[in-house]
Amino acid sequence: MTRTEDTEDLVMDPDHPSNHRQERLRSFGRVAGGVRRYTGSFKKRVRKSVNSFIDGGEIDEEVDPWALTEMEQTSEPWSELTTCGKIQRVVVDWIGRPLGVIILLYFFICSLDLMSSAFRLLGGKEAGEVFADSTLLNNPICGLMIGILATVLVQSSSTSTSIVVSIVSAGILQVKPAIFIVMGANIGTSVTNTIVSMAQSGNRNEFRRAFGGATIHDMFNWLCVFCLLPVEVATHYLYHFTSLIVNSFNMTTNKGTKVELLKVLTKPFSKKIIDIDSKVVAKIALGDIDPSEAKLLKVWCKKEEVAVFVNTTMTPPTTMAGEVTRAGFPQDPDMVTEYIEVGVEKCKYLFADTGISERGVGAILLILTLILLCTCLILMVKLLNSILKGRMAGIIKRVINADFPRPWHWVSGYLAIIVGAGVTFIVQSSSVFTSALTPLVGLGVITLERVYPLTLGSNIGTTATSLLAAMASSGDKLKNSIQIALCHLFFNISGILIWYPVPFMRRIPVNLAKSLGNTTAKYRWFAIFYLFIMFFFIPLLIFGLSMISMWLLLIVGVPFILLSTFVVVVNILQAKKPHLLPKKLRNWDFLPLFMHSLAPLDSVITKVMHAFGRCCPCIKKDNTGEEDGKDLPLHNGNTAQNLAVHYDAVNKRTSTLPLNSATLNSAEPDSEAPRTHSV
Repeated sequence: MTRTEDTEDLVMDPDHPSNHRQERLRSFGRVAGGVRRYTGSFKKRVRKSVNSFIDGGEIDEEVDPWALTEMEQTSEPWSELTTCGKIQRVVVDWIGRPLGVIILLYFFICSLDLMSSAFRLLGGKEAGEVFADSTLLNNPICGLMIGILATVLVQSSSTSTSIVVSIVSAGILQVKPAIFIVMGANIGTSVTNTIVSMAQSGNRNEFRRAFGGATIHDMFNWLCVFCLLPVEVATHYLYHFTSLIVNSFNMTTNKGTKVELLKVLTKPFSKKIIDIDSKVVAKIALGDIDPSEAKLLKVWCKKEEVAVFVNTTMTPPTTMAGEVTRAGFPQDPDMVTEYIEVGVEKCKYLFADTGISERGVGAILLILTLILLCTCLILMVKLLNSILKGRMAGIIKRVINADFPRPWHWVSGYLAIIVGAGVTFIVQSSSVFTSALTPLVGLGVITLERVYPLTLGSNIGTTATSLLAAMASSGDKLKNSIQIALCHLFFNISGILIWYPVPFMRRIPVNLAKSLGNTTAKYRWFAIFYLFIMFFFIPLLIFGLSMISMWLLLIVGVPFILLSTFVVVVNILQAKKPHLLPKKLRNWDFLPLFMHSLAPLDSVITKVMHAFGRCCPCIKKDNTGEEDGKDLPLHNGNTAQNLAVHYDAVNKRTSTLPLNSATLNSAEPDSEAPRTHSV
């Protein structure tokens, strides 16, 4: 055999040592090439970040903060666990933590119920008095604002719409003006999940997503009102359409219609804390009782009818044998009697007979409820963070955010609407359902695009409560009650038909919610500012102007609407088609800074908070680095890593950079580099 043949045999033999050595060398070469490519791209990113930091600009985020988060599996594989470790994983991870989430969810829902009771104690009587003024309710704008404010006060659109149904059923208010109150109730109910989102303000990206997931409900409801309120005022299409439906059916009363599904579970706990007479607000609105004498807190939980003597003549009911059927009547049928309700057993709950006023009880209950709500939410988020890791997180995300295969992918959103409506009907509250979704959005488990149809479904599901309340009406008022409940249903369906089927229209509420989330991530105080402006200041301002004169409202409102429309159009053109605009309008730099940036207001709020921190003894002061950060504005850095925060005094803005060794070595100690503050 020749040398050449020997060499060929060696090459063909896969087990020969020389072949293994060559394969290892090739593998090392591929790894080294990958490292060089990654190092080159990493250097480019660092250089880009350093240049942006030096220039005082913003760092571009390559990672989409709205995308689903990747939660890596950090626990040991099952095969590597000992017997004790396997038992611990089954008991703690697979049983204990999911059970803990269920328990925390239960108390979270109870806290929402208690918060609604607290708001009723604080403003329920005022809401009833507002509903009792029929002259205000006949004004469409006043009716809309009353619906918003009353729903914010009672923290439940189901309650406010049920009160409206009762007023219509009693004949105090006609169906046409009641439609605008229902529109306002739709907006007011979204305040609850906006409050819930603030519990995740500790993490910037979680707060961004949670606030966006909460405000997408607000954006949809406001957009529906902007579109459909003028149409209803001009055409009364909801009134005529529902009249056609009601007149085509033979309506019969169904006294005592009441469906309680989730409340059967939450009532035992909430009734131990507080027990409110839910009929008092409706009675104030109907004018049956004087607000000054009304008691929202229940005193008697058990009452009985007792016969008393009065100066009217009546014949007592008798049986076939001629005996009196009810206790309290004497044998003489000519005796004069009447029945009254007398308390037999007093209610026993935490705040019963405390001697504190109802407003005081409401304030105490509100504080305790907010503490319970935030505690449950924070613990629930931590447990979900530990559960939703690795393969489990992937399965849940794929199931919740999955779409049907093409060409049926469009069906997924409509199926989510049906699911949202069904779950809301079960829990009997859109606030509970959307508030439970908010922390999941913050964790990055559900996308904003999937939460949107679920929220639309909850708007439809919550109309079931007003329909059930309407069915309990009697006599000739049954049709009016059913009609206003159907107006609530078809108002939400009309909004969905406008803002969901067309992809372009569907993106508008989602993009508005993302814009609010991004702003809140940069300025965390903006969440409270938004809550106050959108749910209190604007409704009160419009309500006050409309009470003075509709002409005054038009004089103030029309220029504001035109200016807002102009600003929105210019902003869109600046982002999409800047060449279509004059050179001066391609940015807002020609305006004073406070007119197109929140930085000046942020600076003022920062100084106030620093002054409060120096004066308040309950806030711990950190002596290290106190002087370096006293002039910096509020900036929400990522707590997962150290960041360098640079404040540009000329442009009054901040920029951040990861505080790594490359950054630290690039700046000499004695150079005139901008001052940074490590967070």
